[in-house]
Amino acid sequence: MDVTTREIGPAVGEPPSGLDALPGNLMMWILIFSEMAVFGAAFVGLAIARALDPVTFAAGQAHLNGTLGAVNTMVLVTSGYLAARGVAAGRRGAVRQARWTMVAAAGIGSIFLAVKATEYAATLGAGLTIDSNSFFALYFLLTGFHALHVVLGIVILLLVSRSGRDTLVENLETGAAFWHMVDLVWVILYPLIYLIR
Repeated sequence: MDVTTREIGPAVGEPPSGLDALPGNLMMWILIFSEMAVFGAAFVGLAIARALDPVTFAAGQAHLNGTLGAVNTMVLVTSGYLAARGVAAGRRGAVRQARWTMVAAAGIGSIFLAVKATEYAATLGAGLTIDSNSFFALYFLLTGFHALHVVLGIVILLLVSRSGRDTLVENLETGAAFWHMVDLVWVILYPLIYLIR
């Protein structure tokens, strides 16, 4: 009996399905799904803590600068748009444009960190720390954990912008996928921390 094997993935000419349809590297998607699960659990914890102590949360929110949070939302959305444009340029074969667009996405993403540092400085300057109460404990933990992801995302965008031509598109897709996860988490975190009362 002749037994043949084929590589994992769709056969030549077949459209991708399931996990094969995801752009970029599968391992990045496993990381993204696991990170989304961690953030999802944190969001549930935040909602429960707010429900148990709404007065503390309302008072804590009153000390935050919602304008800076909104600016950071626009910064990440703009950066995410540029990352998507970088992937599109790579798919068209516009290698130089793809690389510089990813660098621009990383540069704009770094503005997020500068704004967040300004906000942290003002909050800490007012004497509000991670030990002040449950609101600020969650505020610093969640936004700090997200900021670490922003740093990692910037590094990833810069690394994939240096990819060789033969791996450029897959690497750009992989980097953009992680960056879009960072964007999505902030788009959810911003109203949970700054707006919802």
